[in-house]
Amino acid sequence: MGKKATTGESGLPDGRYMAKCRERNAIAAGMNGHSLVWPTAILRVANGIAIFERDGVKVWSCNAMYAATHFEIEDV
Repeated sequence: MGKKATTGESGLPDGRYMAKCRERNAIAAGMNGHSLVWPTAILRVANGIAIFERDGVKVWSCNAMYAATHFEIEDV
């Protein structure tokens, strides 16, 4: 695994990361609206927008601050 990503006031800097849900199971992730990301997904951040991908396909997006707050983010 990579090292934990550094966040700033605006969330994550542009780049590619691995995002891991903080929820312990798929049901909890679904209740929080994170089921498409659970348990992990590639995260691409550009211009403050966080795009979660699986197999190169966008599955979900949010702002970078939300991603930094609600997921464990590591550099890849």
